[in-house]
This record gives sequence, structure tokens and C-alpha cells, in this order.
Amino acid sequence: MVVSDILFIFFAALTLLSACVVVMSNRLTHAVFALLFTFFGVAGIYVFLGADFVAAAQVIVYVGGILVLLLFGVMLTTRIYDLNMLAERVHFGPSLLVTVLGFFMLVFVIWQTDWPLVEVKAMAPTTKEIGKQLMTQYLLPFEVAAILLLAALIGAASLAGRGAEAGEAEA
Repeated sequence: MVVSDILFIFFAALTLLSACVVVMSNRLTHAVFALLFTFFGVAGIYVFLGADFVAAAQVIVYVGGILVLLLFGVMLTTRIYDLNMLAERVHFGPSLLVTVLGFFMLVFVIWQTDWPLVEVKAMAPTTKEIGKQLMTQYLLPFEVAAILLLAALIGAASLAGRGAEAGEAEA
């Protein structure tokens, strides 16, 4: 076995096992920390696919943004400490049956498909070309998206400020 094969198996196993912990965990904080490893495993698989930009975006956006937001939301909200934050499993048996059937259906399709073999070429980094396209051909849509995200951020901050003022008025 080649080192790259071992690394791929490691990232695949890391992703699958930590995703199972996310789904099966009774504690919300354990699920969030397992989600961290799931995101890193997915980023590692993206690297093996030759999608270095998508892997970096996965780490920056999901690990650096969304996961940190979830952690702060869970750990710094004062109302959460008063609640018993255990996840409740509803209809575990039927959902497990559907999941196992779906898994075996996917395995069947994978084994029955005649996959064409493609010669592997050396992969060049994609970030340079993506950056060039974003700053030339797609500059206007890129800037419009940035302005829309800024407007959404300002709106969210405004709504959060109003919610904090309403909470202070109730207390």
C-alpha cells in the first residue's frame, strides 16, 4: 500500500467515524467537537480529489466560521446552562433501517457500474486560476455577492441588537 492510500483511508475513516459520533451523541458539545473532525476529514478528501481551493474553503468557512459559531452559541449562551442539553432519539429503528437500505443500495450501484479508467495526470493547484477568474471575468458578481453578504451581516447585527434591548427590558 502506498502512503497516499493509507492517508486516504485515514481521512475517510476519520470522516465516517466522527460523523457517526455527531449523529449518535447524546451531548451537544460532543457532537459539535466531532463535527470538527468531520469537517477536517472532508477537507482532506478534497485534497485527494485535487480540489485544493475547495479544501481551503472548507477549513476556513466551516471550521473557522460555522463551527466556531456553533461552539460559541452552545457554550456562551446563558440559557443553555439551565437546560439539560441531551439529544433525544426519535424513531431510531426506522431511521436505521432506511439508512442501512440506502447504504446497501449505494454499494450495489457502485459495484454494478462500469467505471471507466482514466490516466492520472499530475494535478496543478487550482487556486491561481480561480483567483484570476474572480478578479477578471467574475469581478462584478463577486463584488455584488460581497455587498449582499455585508448587508446581511448588518441586518443580523441590527436584529441581534434589538433582541438584546428587548431582553434587557424584560429583566
